[in-house]
Amino acid sequence: MTFIHDDFLLESKAARRLYHTYAAHQPIIDYHCHLPPRDVAEDRRFANLFEIWLEGDHYKWRAMRASGVSERYCTGDAQPYEKFEAWANTVPSCLRNPLYHWTHLELKRYFGIDDLLDERTADSVWARANEQLKSPKLSAKGILGKFCVKAVCTTDDPADPLTHHETISASGLPTKVYPTFRADRVMDPHQPDVFNAWVDKLAATANVHIARLTDLLDALRKRHQAFHDIGGRLSDHGLDQCYAADCTEDEAKSIFLKARGGASATPEEREAFASYMMVFFGHLDADKGWTKQLHLGARRNASTRAFKTLGRDTGYDSIGDLPQVEALGRYLDRLDQENSLPKTIVYNLNPRDNYAFATMIGNFQDGSAPGKIQFGSGWWFLDQKEAMEWQLNALSNNGLLAHFVGMLTDSRSFMSYPRHEYFRRVLCNLLGREMENGELPNDEKMIGGLVEKVCFKNAERHFGLKL
Repeated sequence: MTFIHDDFLLESKAARRLYHTYAAHQPIIDYHCHLPPRDVAEDRRFANLFEIWLEGDHYKWRAMRASGVSERYCTGDAQPYEKFEAWANTVPSCLRNPLYHWTHLELKRYFGIDDLLDERTADSVWARANEQLKSPKLSAKGILGKFCVKAVCTTDDPADPLTHHETISASGLPTKVYPTFRADRVMDPHQPDVFNAWVDKLAATANVHIARLTDLLDALRKRHQAFHDIGGRLSDHGLDQCYAADCTEDEAKSIFLKARGGASATPEEREAFASYMMVFFGHLDADKGWTKQLHLGARRNASTRAFKTLGRDTGYDSIGDLPQVEALGRYLDRLDQENSLPKTIVYNLNPRDNYAFATMIGNFQDGSAPGKIQFGSGWWFLDQKEAMEWQLNALSNNGLLAHFVGMLTDSRSFMSYPRHEYFRRVLCNLLGREMENGELPNDEKMIGGLVEKVCFKNAERHFGLKL
């Protein structure tokens, strides 16, 4: 039997029936990812396995460095095959790391390759995969069709134009590709060089002269509307912690002018300004019926040396250890008191916070929509089998799994769509085990209906995307 077989991860008869009957054929709504919209607009063709698989993949870079591989073969100037060969040599050391599962699931689903990747099979895998990449079925658009992706929500800065999204929208692509509004740089008045460069870019894109705080808010409203007009229905914030300090309009104006003048906001001023902006963004999302996403708890750019030489998003981030609950609760409560709490998904990166987040969402369900406030799927370091089960258990024990909107890729790679399959297998295995143990009714139709909702139907209902 090959390593990746039909019943991979499915330990019981009930799990296998649930997966093959109710989960395997479900379409995908990838409601949070980092795919470049330009690649879709231009229907990018990938020249080789490095381009589609290793380019920009910080998960693999971390593993390679840990295995003693020189940076030249991660982000450096080595040739594409040399980088692939270095990865192939690393894979056997990844046993029990989710990369081992992902690697072989992806080789199987994209190229039909069952070989275990290592230094002996590298040449053959490279040649066979590259030959298949010549087919339009494995172009950027071809992949979306291959995996029955109904919608993709990319992550987009409001200071960037939506040109590529406009091209995609006009192309008639069956997969809908929508932008997600992520304005994290507005939280940086403590770094006036970064902040002002971003504000100037936003001003140019929105065609709004930004001299005062009211100008900034007008520009952001205009961009938020532009995202909405092209079909966007989600926003996202990647934060160390939720911002929830008190800040008056006059205080926010003063901090904005200070930063625009080139002076750094103090830590207290930065928190106050960011808190003011988060309330503003909450109102924008609530007014439009959007879903807000809060990604909380990453410890980013831990290595100063690597940040200076390689920049951000190169594999030097980790789980943070900051307290999350008080600020998150204050933020949600502030919007709730103002009748401006949008549909919201909260994601934690520290598993310590699983039960805190799973119970926090229950405080703000208001009966207006099933699962209005969501405890998000396992994120980043937690999007693997063990932590997926932790998240499912915490949600089930403290809320309603039946209304969960399910999995996403959160990926920059077009090779990541099997992560939905991986999650679905984990979900079905968990439910099937409990059916056979008598912890759930032995009612396949009822449990299968739950599987269908979590895999696709809940997301289809919840986000209001035009499919």
